[in-house]
Amino acid sequence: MDILGLIPQFGGVIWTLIAFVVALSVIVAIHEYGHYIVGRWTGIEADVFSLGFGPVLFSRVDKHGTKWQFALLPFGGYVKFKGDANAASGKDVEAMEATPPEELRKTMHGAPLWARTLTVAAGPAFNFALSILVFTGFALTNGVTAVPLAVGELRDMPPEQVQDLQPGDQIIEIGGLPVPDFTDAEAFDAFETKLPRASVLDYKVQRDGEDIIVQGPYLMPPLVVGVSPQSAAMDIEIKTGDVITAIDGAPIYAFEQLKDAVEGSDGRVLLLNVWRDGQNIDFALKPKRTDEPQADGGFATNWRIGIAGGMIFEPATTTPGFGTAIWSGITQTEMILSGSVSGLWHMITGAISTCNMSGPIGIAQVSGEMASQGAQNFIWFIAVLSAAVGLLNLFPIPALDGGHLVFYAYEAVVGKPPSDGALRILMAVGISLVLTLMAFALWNDIFCP
Repeated sequence: MDILGLIPQFGGVIWTLIAFVVALSVIVAIHEYGHYIVGRWTGIEADVFSLGFGPVLFSRVDKHGTKWQFALLPFGGYVKFKGDANAASGKDVEAMEATPPEELRKTMHGAPLWARTLTVAAGPAFNFALSILVFTGFALTNGVTAVPLAVGELRDMPPEQVQDLQPGDQIIEIGGLPVPDFTDAEAFDAFETKLPRASVLDYKVQRDGEDIIVQGPYLMPPLVVGVSPQSAAMDIEIKTGDVITAIDGAPIYAFEQLKDAVEGSDGRVLLLNVWRDGQNIDFALKPKRTDEPQADGGFATNWRIGIAGGMIFEPATTTPGFGTAIWSGITQTEMILSGSVSGLWHMITGAISTCNMSGPIGIAQVSGEMASQGAQNFIWFIAVLSAAVGLLNLFPIPALDGGHLVFYAYEAVVGKPPSDGALRILMAVGISLVLTLMAFALWNDIFCP
């Protein structure tokens, strides 16, 4: 990979780093605060709460005796509880031996097993909670598509497109086919498949209490509603709102035509004609081979350009109840977690390329690209990354939260924790594994296509 190509249009490498630091700092702060506050609730005292590593830039000590600090290197953070030897919560044997018996309960290693377990599990739990709350907030703020389907706001389309629809129109039929419930994904997919492939369709709508027939473009045109980070479309600066009007000189009017052309390209360069703000612009675009999760839990490899499509209008929305919104947040978070686990498993088994694993450079690039698409996309990305970080910390690797939970499970079964010597060895092995994983991900960032 060309290192210079990692600098997105968002504003250069400095702004990319700022976006990355902001995203990482929010996620780390939430994660570490989970450890801190649950530890305090369960009677474990914290000596240090740090955002960043290295030399301390600013610090203050609160009434509980915890030192809150910002450090020079803003690429992580930690909570150091009483009795900890380091940021990885290794046991400080000498300090523990010198601690008066009545004070041991306030240390991480002298607290009851239940308190330690809750404190360690709280970090990932707070990451998941952040994701759920953000997705819930989006559902409440943006609303859900109204039923029956109605026009909320018309999207900008090339002037030659016939467009008789108006905001407020309730869509009854398109091309002679009744419009199903939009929330029934299977029925709506089948409806889209049956739609006549024509540049202009008849729409039966209810307007001002009357059913009338009007004309409009194909329901799902080659309209760019979203651009994926690190995609072929992002590389050539395709933007939200663009309408692709032709491929290799052949006019297109349906998103499926674009999809078919990309999937059948075998990776060759496609010449696109794009309508943008009243101008026609030509682009040369080379699709990328992409591993995609499937409904059955597997993966399929396809050629993709990283464009999300949509309807010729923004659907009218309604505000969901809080229960519906939070369930949407939980479902979205669960999809991220299950997709991450499935992806990791398929990389381990060799079913998909290990290039799907990104490191700090790749994450920084995505941070900048998502920030370049607006605050909502950036906040959405933070929620996705928060869920992934929470999951990563649950891996049963010593030095990660999951490793500590494994030690606690051993203690619960055997009746005593592993010996201090065994813990030191296991922690060293865990740190080596984490560093190796980070080095591998960094290698992917630099050398994967």
